[in-house]
Amino acid sequence: MSLLKNVFNRKEEPIRSNDDFWNWFQKNEKAFYKVVKDDGDIHKNFFGRLAPKLAELKDGFFYVTGMFDENTVELILTAEGVVKNIFFVEDLVNGAPHIDGWKFTPLKPALTIENVNIEMAGYKFNNENIWFYPNNNASSPDEIDITVIHDDFNESNKSVITNGVYIFLDNYLGELNFATTIDNLTVIGQSAAVKELIPIEKLKDFLIWREKEFTEKYEGVRHDTENDNFSSLQAELENGNLMLAAIDTDLLDWGAKASHPWIVTIEMKYDGNANNGLPDDITYDLLEKIENEILEELKDYDGYLYIGRQTAEGAREVYFACKDFRKPSKVLHVLKQKYSKEIDFDYDIYKDKYWQSFNRFVNR
Repeated sequence: MSLLKNVFNRKEEPIRSNDDFWNWFQKNEKAFYKVVKDDGDIHKNFFGRLAPKLAELKDGFFYVTGMFDENTVELILTAEGVVKNIFFVEDLVNGAPHIDGWKFTPLKPALTIENVNIEMAGYKFNNENIWFYPNNNASSPDEIDITVIHDDFNESNKSVITNGVYIFLDNYLGELNFATTIDNLTVIGQSAAVKELIPIEKLKDFLIWREKEFTEKYEGVRHDTENDNFSSLQAELENGNLMLAAIDTDLLDWGAKASHPWIVTIEMKYDGNANNGLPDDITYDLLEKIENEILEELKDYDGYLYIGRQTAEGAREVYFACKDFRKPSKVLHVLKQKYSKEIDFDYDIYKDKYWQSFNRFVNR
């Protein structure tokens, strides 16, 4: 007990970087090791200490621990499938020092089908009662759209079964693959199936094949936006406020949208009450400054395409379509911290291979 008491009473420095976190962890690792190894109160004496330190570094870190083998504790850091946090989990674990008796893992790893057997709310989720089949859509051939069938699914337990299937796939495919490879997923029962059922253990091979096909199709595809045409849009909203937008219409007509499947939406909120929902001059200059900084970091030739922006109702939204999600995650987090005292800044990253998010800007 003395080891735990001495460690937990020690005055600790604030965590401002990954190195700070690992320095703190190394000072406490023997106590943490003992808690896990001896099957102690992990939530109080390990996670209770770990959680606030990770939160000092950044929000969005989650964790799982247990004995990897007889002498090694494994700490899995996870983003719980939130795409914009994946980079930070990977970055933190990649910078971990070697510590005897510890294994650090970024994101929940994939398991073999035999090791995925989940019981939840009285239902089982395993390779004996879960199936799948792919859906093909001629208008969006690059999307990976699958239907998953659970033998016990019905309308009354739809929520429970769907949640269980998602947990099953997260464990079977691994957190990264589950979060990034499947575009559309529907869960149904056998009575609603319209195709031959495929054993769920074949899903990994199917996804590997589709991802390889997709990568080869769009390898090296880029779009130079320098000479693109932007359309300026102005509208009066129902409440009388104004909406202004500037959108790269040439880009929205591009035939290779799926090559840049990650959509980034940045939102900067301000007080627009006195100006029909639009920013005043000082705020406008700040918004322009931040947007220009983003554009300096996310270049089209690197795979980050600037689609445009919309300003209305006390918020400016800035849009990008990207080859990957990791660099935008890092860049935008830095800017969010930099301007946290000047403006309400947030962002989201999600997959949309056909940029359906921007259909409202396209004349049909």
